[in-house]
Amino acid sequence: MFNKILIANRGEIALRIICACREMGIKTVAVYSQADEHSLHVRFADEDVCIGPARSADSYLSVPAIISAAEITGADAIHPGYGFLSESAYLAEVCEACHIKFIGPDPGVIRLLGDKARARRAMKKAGVPILPGSDGPVQGEEEAIALAHDLGFPLIIKAVAGGGGRGMRIVRNTEELPKLVKTAMREAEAAFGLGDVYLERYVESPRHIEIQVMGDHHGNVVHLGERECSVQRRHQKLIEEAPSAALTDKQRRKLGSTVADAARAVQYSNAGTFEFLLDSTGSFYFLEVNTRLQVEHPVTEFVTGVDIVKEQIRVAAGEKLSIRQSDIKVQGHALECRVNAEDPVTFTPSPGLITAYSVPGGPGVRVDSFMHSDCTVSPYYDSLIAKIITYGRDREEAIARMRRTLEMTVIEGIKTSIPLHLKILGDPDFVAARINTSFMERFMPDKTADKAKLAESA
Repeated sequence: MFNKILIANRGEIALRIICACREMGIKTVAVYSQADEHSLHVRFADEDVCIGPARSADSYLSVPAIISAAEITGADAIHPGYGFLSESAYLAEVCEACHIKFIGPDPGVIRLLGDKARARRAMKKAGVPILPGSDGPVQGEEEAIALAHDLGFPLIIKAVAGGGGRGMRIVRNTEELPKLVKTAMREAEAAFGLGDVYLERYVESPRHIEIQVMGDHHGNVVHLGERECSVQRRHQKLIEEAPSAALTDKQRRKLGSTVADAARAVQYSNAGTFEFLLDSTGSFYFLEVNTRLQVEHPVTEFVTGVDIVKEQIRVAAGEKLSIRQSDIKVQGHALECRVNAEDPVTFTPSPGLITAYSVPGGPGVRVDSFMHSDCTVSPYYDSLIAKIITYGRDREEAIARMRRTLEMTVIEGIKTSIPLHLKILGDPDFVAARINTSFMERFMPDKTADKAKLAESA
């Protein structure tokens, strides 16, 4: 087992990993930017190293700075959390060269599954259902138009190295295709340093279902059931839950088995998430694989009793999985609300000083957060400030506990998304589990009304 783990991340996920390490008797090293000098992950780690200024590119995304911090502190492993360098095959390769264990999949697997076009081909070969689309990156407008005629509309353009909705455009006719291909390529180049895009048939208003897997270096793979992530805005998830109310037991068993087989086929180790679209006919289609710990992993931990972070650490240390598929029993229901520092109506960021902070506990409530009174929410990073997770015997109880917890939460000094979450939780369609990826459109600002108000005031 490792003696000391460096956590190449910040905020709540850094604290989450520190908690797991403390329980396992492993020392921790926190890295931080100058903007995070007084953050809780710095306070609670055994050691800490400043790795640069506030800008992510000069700190949390700097491989040389992170490796240097690991070497000077004698860390024998690096946990990347999620975001930042968590899916960086380059960091994993550098760790390997420096005899530091990367707590994640092998570099070759990260490269394979991080390239969306190659991942599609690998999943198709493994027997996973995929949507009709291009076999690889499109080589310009003419090829895109030819493919579109074969595939039919609507289509979606996706960045090969994409994520979070960037480098992604929906196309409904031939006329708009050339312009949107160029736009997606430019956006992908700016966001990921690679402008390659591919085409895929677009599924209207699907449900977003994902399967959590764990694998080790001894050929063992298990799945931990599914999560539903359909409540999202611009491809950014807002509420996640486990299990999904949309799946039958037969669908659940079949999808889990298919994913486990696919993970074995690519020799997957450590934690990963296979994401799917579920259409109105009940058919599943492969979307992507996230080769890291997910933001929403706590809902799976609640319903299975498996500590995914501890399992990650054990697997990276060369141990076999401590669980078998027969051990996994999904019980009850769990919800997660991502609390963001943003205006709940306009969605504009709301960084600043938190003057008061209190989140109630009680049965079935978990809070993963880096917040505290007199804490400053930085404008330099993602707006996620807390994850509130509730567990109940069934979905109804999990929702009731979430509403109670959010209604009693006090966060002052900044605006948060809590009022939006309460609206969603009170929506009859959400309560009845009638949700899909278009669900959030009813809560989006009415731009037409805004323009009318501006015209009246002019």
